[in-house]
Formats: sequence, C-alpha cells, structure tokens
Amino acid sequence: MNNNRRGFLKKFAVSSMAIPFSNPLIALVGNNSNIKKYPIYFFSKPLDKFGHDFMIDTLKMAGVDGVDLTVRPKGSVLPEKVEEDLPKVAELAKKRGLLLEMMVSNLTSAETPYAKNVLSAAVNNGIKHYRLGYYRYNNNESAEQTLDRAKSEMLSLIELNRGIGIQGGYQNHTGNYFGSPIWDLIKVLESFSSNWITSQFDIYHAFSEGYKSWLISMEMIAPKIGSLAIKDFTWEIINGKAKIKKVPLGQGVVDLDGFFKNIKKLEIVAPITLHIEYPILSDEEKVLSILQKQKIIVNKIKNDVRFIRLKLRQHQII
Repeated sequence: MNNNRRGFLKKFAVSSMAIPFSNPLIALVGNNSNIKKYPIYFFSKPLDKFGHDFMIDTLKMAGVDGVDLTVRPKGSVLPEKVEEDLPKVAELAKKRGLLLEMMVSNLTSAETPYAKNVLSAAVNNGIKHYRLGYYRYNNNESAEQTLDRAKSEMLSLIELNRGIGIQGGYQNHTGNYFGSPIWDLIKVLESFSSNWITSQFDIYHAFSEGYKSWLISMEMIAPKIGSLAIKDFTWEIINGKAKIKKVPLGQGVVDLDGFFKNIKKLEIVAPITLHIEYPILSDEEKVLSILQKQKIIVNKIKNDVRFIRLKLRQHQII
C-alpha cells in the first residue's frame, strides 16, 4: 500500500468511521470473509415486473449474495409507498438469506420528492448504500454550470445522508450525463471532504466512453469508489452507425480482465452490483409458463455470477 493511500485510510478512519459502506472503510476494517469483501448484488430492474416473491426466490436460486433494489418511480418499490413496501421486501430477503444493503434511487437532491422518507426507510431496513439519480448536460446551461448544479445538489444530499446514516454513490453513465467523462465526477467528489457520497464505478460505461483512458479514470477516482457496477457490450454497425449491443459478461468488448486487474492493483474493496441489460427473456420465451421463465432467468444470472467469481479467483482478488 502506498503512503498516499495509507494516509488517506488513516484520515478517513478518524473522521468518517460512522460511514457504513465504502471502499476505504471496508478495506480498513473488513474481516477475512471474502464474501464480505466482494458481495455480488443484482440490480433488480429486469425482475421488477415479476413481483417481490418471484424476484427474491429467483435471486436466491441464481446464487447472488444480495439484491440492489430499485426504489424509485416505476421501480420495485415506489417512493410514495416505501414505508409500507420496503419492510416486506426486506423480510423476504432475510428469510431467503439474501443481503439487502443496496438500492437504486432517483434522488438528485434533498428536495427530490420523498427523499427523506426513502432514505430513512432504507436505513431502518438495513440498506447502507444507494445510487443517486442522474444530472444531465443541456443546452440551457454551460458545462461548468452543470458541474456547479451537481455539486450544490450533492451537497444537500451529503447533509441528508450524514443525518440519516446512509452513503450515496453516483454512477458514471454513457451519454450527455454528468459523470460520463468521469473527470467531471472526480472534480466534484474531490471538492468534498465527506465520503457520504462516492462513486459507483461502472466499467461498461467507462469503457464505452473511454476505450483506453478508462484505466486512468479508474485510477484517479479509486479513493472515492463506494461500489462497482459490471456489465458487458459489443458494437454493431447498423445503417453505417455504431450501436451498443448489450451481452452477457465475457461475450463483449469490455476489458473485464483489465477491470479486475485494476481492482487488485488499486486495492479497491467494494460491493459489486451485477447489471443484466441484455434481454432476460426472448420474445419466444415470454409466452412460457412462469416456472419455465424462472428457470431461464436463473441460468442467465448464474452464468454472469460464475463469471465474476471466476475472475475474482483468476486475478487473486479473493
């Protein structure tokens, strides 16, 4: 461990020991249980429409460690019903032995509707880390103005997070999003002395925006990474234009070996959220019985989970 990183950890330990879920804290106080260091959560979006019982049973059979639950409009739990529905999902997960410590929200500031209710309910049900909503660049403000807006709204969430006791994470996302080039997110996160908001580093989006430069970006943002998102894609040429085609892990162009090598090199210890954005069911499979659908979905998730655990072993991370 280099001196800069060691100094950061010591400083973080003294000033932020109350923060429940972050790469530096896990690295500092984590135990010898590999599954505690790199638990694999499943981003619930593809299963939201099937209902909570189906979702929890499917994820248990698929071998993930936990669920990264959507708590947002059109999500698995709606913000306006969070106090009623989130405890039900938490109880289902607990009974099936699944972790429910992560969620995905639409929160972009403390003024987002139901923000305090959502975060308070999350903490009351064991959730330690949530993904923020997105900020976008637009024609009505300069890039610098967008950065200032993102910083101001994140500051309001930092205060809310600190008071409630939950950590946020902002995902880098391809397109006209703040965080897409990553340097902008680094600039804002480094302006905070707080780690109540961190980076959810998404290798898929980092690779699609920076074919080679993602390695540098990951190194620069590493001290602020609180969670890791993983998925894969390949390029298609349609009518002379390059389009992204989402595929299972290992079947695309994302440098996943480089990603896992960098996790080890940079001493990143953080939970992994698995995103499946390729079709979870084909058109032909959508007419099958619910049990047949479940079997197909379980096998797809299992294959991606096996891939992640294989890479963690191959690169001697666990």
